[in-house]
Amino acid sequence: MAQNIYDRPEFFAGYSQMARSVHGLDGAPEWPAIRALLPDLDGKRVVDLGCGFGWFARWAKVHGARHVLGLDLSRNMIERARADTSDPDIDYVIADLDRLELSRASFDFAYSSLAFHYIEDFDRLVKTVHDALLPGAHFVFTIEHPIYMAPSHPGWSVDADGRKTWPVNRYSVEGPRTTDWLAKGVLKQHRMLATTLNTLIETGFTIRRVEEWRPTADQVAQSPDLADELERPMMLIVAAQR
Repeated sequence: MAQNIYDRPEFFAGYSQMARSVHGLDGAPEWPAIRALLPDLDGKRVVDLGCGFGWFARWAKVHGARHVLGLDLSRNMIERARADTSDPDIDYVIADLDRLELSRASFDFAYSSLAFHYIEDFDRLVKTVHDALLPGAHFVFTIEHPIYMAPSHPGWSVDADGRKTWPVNRYSVEGPRTTDWLAKGVLKQHRMLATTLNTLIETGFTIRRVEEWRPTADQVAQSPDLADELERPMMLIVAAQR
């Protein structure tokens, strides 16, 4: 079973104050890049893997989806999503993505935002999603970039010239990484970029686009703190098709 960090009170309290938690998709700087990769959702059956507060589920329904199923391990997340949603065509279910089972050929689109780096058995999950999608269906997801999450002790260092540097070590040693982020002992699963992409290919997906997300000049001008994201990729966006 995946670590249910979002139901720890101190973690959930901190997460709830983040811009993406308060402002939804508009509070996520990577959202414009993700939106550019989304297919037409009109009449589609959508599954949102790691749905959180349900921001994307509601967006998908507003933009034409016939039905959306939001899945999340966290009871806190699911309760908040249900409280903020009044559409009968959106369902939220508590589910462990490491043990997920979905009906075969039951969805037209699969989406996930920043959830898969918590999953230990990525190979199993990708096969489950592949089987659950109809032929030709699209699959778009984001994860923490492996360069970002590889270090044993992630964090900036400053070189002799005063330039920020993000340390990368044990990159080829895949497996768990324990960090302190919003709470102590947050467990994530590091995989090399090649492992993520090859798992999709070997399962039968065609990779349509890969983005090592970085902010635009306009975004940095509006939010100078985003300049750090130009020093190393923090997020990976993948668009694939069954």
